Amino acid sequence: MQGFITKNDIEAAVGAVRERTDFEPKIAMILGSGLGPLADEVDAVAGIETSAIPGWPISTVEGHVGRLIFGSLENKPVMVLQGRAHYYEGHSMSSIGLPIRVMQSIGVETLIVTNAAGAVNPEFEPGELMLITDHINLLGMAGQNPLRGPNLNEFGPRFPDMSQAYDKDYKALAREVAAGSNIPMNEGVYVCLAGPTFETPADLRFLHSIGVDAVGMSTVPEVIVARHGGTRVLGISGISNKANLDGATVTTHEEVLEAGEVIVPRLTELIRGVLRKL
Repeated sequence: MQGFITKNDIEAAVGAVRERTDFEPKIAMILGSGLGPLADEVDAVAGIETSAIPGWPISTVEGHVGRLIFGSLENKPVMVLQGRAHYYEGHSMSSIGLPIRVMQSIGVETLIVTNAAGAVNPEFEPGELMLITDHINLLGMAGQNPLRGPNLNEFGPRFPDMSQAYDKDYKALAREVAAGSNIPMNEGVYVCLAGPTFETPADLRFLHSIGVDAVGMSTVPEVIVARHGGTRVLGISGISNKANLDGATVTTHEEVLEAGEVIVPRLTELIRGVLRKL
């Protein structure tokens, strides 16, 4: 899809979903690289390949299968997106927001967004979780904001506030669950870069100097669209590799996927605990 998504684009995508299920989720989850197995925890009532939804941005990256799962988890009605699309794959920034608009249109009120992220904070270890307390939108600062173009007034205002992008009550719940279950969880600021290249050591030192704790190539556009539409957000990063501030190691996508095998059980326990308390 080129240009800006419109109300008609959203309605067409919603219509395709509604042709396949009338399930009404209140909570949506987006699963990042290597984190797709979390969807297996859902007591599913319907599954939709995202390729069957008109205008839906299709992922081409290993670890992002491109499927919507509808069902229950911890007795909560959920929809789970296994695999997201990324700006570096050639999608317009506006189209990356389409899945969020579909979620909002079918009644989702809460978004739990996850990703695999590289450590910038040298104290973070692969396999740990990071509660996202805030983000830096370097793509948006450079002009690639998903809300660029005509405002969709039916969803939100022209100039939405981002001072509380990540819901403070949800953050408190995540802290409570992590502490009660002895889940290793850091907290910090996530930054979204365009990709697809991994960062140079100089990139990472710069990001560290401006207060970044973890870096990735997703999530922030989705959160912006979610908050524009009034959806509450909880964000969790799975730390996939150690900070490479001195250039001593090589980062690979295989490493990211392998870290997911450690992250998924912890992430599953954390999200299940949060859902129980919602």
